[in-house]
Amino acid sequence: MARYQWKHTIRINILILKLVGLWPPEDESYKFNCYTFYAIISINLFINGQNFFQTMNIFLVFPDLEALAETIFVTLTELLASVKIYYFARNMGLLKKLMIELNSEIFQPKSDKQIILIKPSLFSWTVTYIVFWVPVVSTLFFWAIFPIMDGSVKVYRLPFSAWYPFNTKISPWYELTYIYQVISVCFLAIANMNMDTLIAGFLMYVGAQCDILCDDVKSLRGSLGCEFAEKLVVCIQHHRILVKFAEDCNKFFNMIVLGQFFTSVVTIGLAMFRLTLVAPTSSEAFSLFCYVGTMTVQVFLYCWFGNEVELK
Repeated sequence: MARYQWKHTIRINILILKLVGLWPPEDESYKFNCYTFYAIISINLFINGQNFFQTMNIFLVFPDLEALAETIFVTLTELLASVKIYYFARNMGLLKKLMIELNSEIFQPKSDKQIILIKPSLFSWTVTYIVFWVPVVSTLFFWAIFPIMDGSVKVYRLPFSAWYPFNTKISPWYELTYIYQVISVCFLAIANMNMDTLIAGFLMYVGAQCDILCDDVKSLRGSLGCEFAEKLVVCIQHHRILVKFAEDCNKFFNMIVLGQFFTSVVTIGLAMFRLTLVAPTSSEAFSLFCYVGTMTVQVFLYCWFGNEVELK
C-alpha cells in the first residue's frame, strides 16, 4: 500500500505560512539564513510596525471613549497576532517534530478502509479552511475601501487610526500610509488565519488518528494467538504515541487558545459597541459585521475541532 501523505491536506496552509515567513523550508527550524532574514524583516515591518503605531495612538485618544473603541478592538487583535507569531517562531522545532511524527509508520493508515474512514475529518477541515476565507477577505475588502466609499478620504482619513511621526494629512504621505496600512492588515490577517487553521489541522489529525486506532482495535476480534498479541502491542504503542502527540500539540497552543478566547470576547464586544455609533448602511458598518463574523469563526475553529477530539 502506498504511503499516505498527511501533509497533502494542509499543503496550501503551509505554503501561505511560508510566504509570510512562518514556515522555514523542509523540516528545519529558523536558522541564520536568507529565509530567517526575510521573516524578521516582513514580520517587523508589516505586523509589529503597524502594531506599534496603533498602540501609540491608544495613549493619545484614551480620554475619548468613541475614538478609543474605534482603535482598540483592531489593535487587540493585531497584538494577539504578534504574540501568536512569537509562539510559532519559538516552538517551530516542536511543530516540525510533530509533522515528522505524523508521517511516521505508526500513524499510517493500514488499509483502504481506514483511508475512507479518515476522509470525512480531512474534508471537514478543508471545507472549514475555504469557508474561513470568506469573512476574512470580506473584512479586509471593506476595511480597505470604507474611507473611499464614505467620502472620508477627502479629509485624509486612514482605514485605521494610528500615530505616525509625520503628517499623514498631506500628499504623498497620506497615500503611502494608506497603502502601508492595507498591506499590513492583509499580511497580518492572512498570517493570523493560517496559524489558526494549522492548529485546527493538528486537532483534526489527532481525531483522524483516533479513528484509525479504533478501527485497529475492532480488527482484533478476528485475530488469534500470536497475531492477536502482535496487533494488540501495535495498538498499545499507537495509543501511547498518539497521547504524546496530543500532549505536544497542547503544549504548543494552550496559551494561544487562551489568548484567542479572551481577545475574541473583548473585541467582539467593542466591535458591537462601535456598530452603534456608525450608520447601519455605511461601508464601515459592513466591515464591522464581517469582522464580528471572522472573530466568531475563529473561535468556532478551536471549539469544533477540539470537541471532535474529545468525542473520539
